[in-house]
Amino acid sequence: MKEKIRHKLIKPDSASLINRTEESEEDIVLNISLRPRRLQEFIGQKDIVENLKVCLTAAKQRKEPLEHILLSGPPGLGKTSLAHIIAYEMNAKITATSGPAIERAGDLIGILTNLDKADILFIDEIHRLSKVVEEFLYPAMENFQIDFVIDKGPYAKTIKFNLKPFTLIGATTRSGLLAAPLRNRFGIFYNFDFYQVEDLAKIIKHSCKILGLNIDEEAALEIARRSRGTPRIANRLLRRVRDYAQVLGINRINFEVAAKSLDELGIDNAGLDELDRKVLKTIIEIYGGGPVGVEALAASLNEEIDTIADTIEPYLLKAGYLKRTSRGRMATKLAFTHFNLRSKNQAELF
Repeated sequence: MKEKIRHKLIKPDSASLINRTEESEEDIVLNISLRPRRLQEFIGQKDIVENLKVCLTAAKQRKEPLEHILLSGPPGLGKTSLAHIIAYEMNAKITATSGPAIERAGDLIGILTNLDKADILFIDEIHRLSKVVEEFLYPAMENFQIDFVIDKGPYAKTIKFNLKPFTLIGATTRSGLLAAPLRNRFGIFYNFDFYQVEDLAKIIKHSCKILGLNIDEEAALEIARRSRGTPRIANRLLRRVRDYAQVLGINRINFEVAAKSLDELGIDNAGLDELDRKVLKTIIEIYGGGPVGVEALAASLNEEIDTIADTIEPYLLKAGYLKRTSRGRMATKLAFTHFNLRSKNQAELF
């Protein structure tokens, strides 16, 4: 009976465990509770943290708001966390929204006019702002002014409204989609990279303290190795390992418990889940290792193009399982080796 309950609790849709883009309410609440509050608590991204310390100190000394900041990088690397840390360090109020949530210029007017001096406006997925809203944002960022038109036809008037100096922090997973005029109005640029295993292990141990869990060093490293260099995924996998240990009545998470639970979730030693393996196998088995266009690949997998391009590809490219060419995506030698396969034209491919 215990065996049946165990599988019911820890066997979710493993294809979406790592690569899913929407989070449950439990995930959101726990992620907020595990989020660092101060810059000294932020683990990883050393160059960004050191550079940011200088910017924060200089702004405080001048008693000025920070310049507008653009944070870019794959999902789950800490862009939102860093935005809230900046607000905490500057002792400023933060207003958080997202690009798709601001549908009309009027929505943005309400947000901007409610900002006080040195407040922070955080816009996640800023590359998804509509063109009209984006252009409305230009004078607000540059001159702290907004222009809006009242009445119509011959009675139309343009009214200029002065805003209090604020800091805009934009976060994007696809910086290439940002319009050049918007990008040029940011003064500070930080690009997030995937985390090292050692930094992820520190994040996992820190999360265990908050969650009241006991974990061995080897177990933390094993979870970190399978977390695709992403803190959000590391915390997500940690919670699934916690479920496994709880059902079995295990008080301390060791290497065996971590490895067995992740194996049952379908997360292999390289951190690839079922969807990752499905993408690579499709390229290898159906398209002979590639090249294949992302549209054809998405159609074969019955997945959205954005899911493949934004969520799956970044890590596969970084880890060396996939490469992009002018003709399309190709599986690398490492991908063939991972599945113990050999291409018929491997000499030609590699």
